Amino acid sequence: MSVIARLLPRRLPYRPLDARRGLEAAAEWLERAQDASGCGGVSAHYDVAKRQWAGAYPETTGYIIPTFFRYADFSGHREYRERALRMAAWESDIQLPEGGVRAGTMDATQIVPTIFNTGQVLFGWLSAWQQTQQARFRDSAVRAADWLVAAQDPDGAWRRFASPFAAHALNTYNTRVAFALAQAGQVLAESRYLDAAVRNVQWALTQMRANGWLENNDLEDNDRPLTHTIAYATRGMLEVGLIATDGTFVDAAARIARSVAQSQRRDGALPGRLDSAWRPASRWTCMTGNAQMAIIWHRLAAVTGDASWTTSAENAVRFNLSIQNLTTIESGVRGGIPGSHPLKGGYMKNRYPNWAAKFFMDALMLQLAKD
Repeated sequence: MSVIARLLPRRLPYRPLDARRGLEAAAEWLERAQDASGCGGVSAHYDVAKRQWAGAYPETTGYIIPTFFRYADFSGHREYRERALRMAAWESDIQLPEGGVRAGTMDATQIVPTIFNTGQVLFGWLSAWQQTQQARFRDSAVRAADWLVAAQDPDGAWRRFASPFAAHALNTYNTRVAFALAQAGQVLAESRYLDAAVRNVQWALTQMRANGWLENNDLEDNDRPLTHTIAYATRGMLEVGLIATDGTFVDAAARIARSVAQSQRRDGALPGRLDSAWRPASRWTCMTGNAQMAIIWHRLAAVTGDASWTTSAENAVRFNLSIQNLTTIESGVRGGIPGSHPLKGGYMKNRYPNWAAKFFMDALMLQLAKD
């Protein structure tokens, strides 16, 4: 039997599903991913075929920071706070002179600032500033937010400084960047950051079709976007709407979230890609997208008081728990979340990405806090 075949998740759960154990195991996997990098950042992924950790990834390390702060409080394991601070300090050390964050992993040969990555690390600096009041984190956050605002076009879109590793320069999922700017507006008491966030979501709504489907919303295939990028766009709209108290944005996010929920399979998984009629466009599921949509559904349940969202969220979490492998001796697999299920699916094939574990932790903490 091949290495990959031995490590493929079984169709049945490995054990009676335990959300708290799944959360702990995902945190432990991210610990190992951070240690594997040797620099304070978090390795982008573990490759099962190569049995190898990738280089540290500034973008996703940035948004793992608030997850680790939250988990430190949630679990009482204070070492996760120290790990989050090491991540934040590393991000400040490698911030580019203009204030942006580089595209790709640290072993990428091309070093250029990119909009999306900068927005994701902004989340980390803001949370580190709130936790410590250390000036270096505030300075990094201000420089990043100022750079994002300066790079924005008058209509609210970002067309410059796209990632060289993505196929498209214009992206509606940049509302996830707008979410970071809106949060910066709150934390740093700077209204122009919130204004920029609102402009971006307003632009994104011009990309919405009558059925709620968004144009320009994928890393590679805009006709069949990943649930991963659909969730990025949806969460950005929702959170900017809540911060700006704009019900139009919240309603738009709820409309998308409802359409995605209608594609959910009986086992709780979502198709990895959806077409413009919200029909399944893949047979595999994107595990990150499952976790992200669970977060959105839990958030909508909380802010609207509509408990019907909770069923979809809990079913998605249950599916991901059933795939998480807690028994293998392979440390790059144990407790992690694969990019796709089956593992050879069309997103992060044969890899366990750090962002899948991060969003899974966020979804689990929302669910456990409610119980």
